[in-house]
Amino acid sequence: MPASEFGAAAIYRIFKKAGAQRVGEDAIGEFRGALEEIGLDIAKRAVEFASHAGRKTVKSSDVKLAIKTYLSS
Repeated sequence: MPASEFGAAAIYRIFKKAGAQRVGEDAIGEFRGALEEIGLDIAKRAVEFASHAGRKTVKSSDVKLAIKTYLSS
């Protein structure tokens, strides 16, 4: 299994900010998988937008547009 881009402590802090008192390891694993899947999809879209604009550098505007299109799909 490849290493995750998201550490358990960071995910735990997100849950704590959301009001959780306790978080199971299985919940952290599920959330981590969802974050990675969603993040990769948004990143791919942002790269496509940058490429379409003739750039190699992904800008915040590419990411914003990628998030907007992800959320509307």
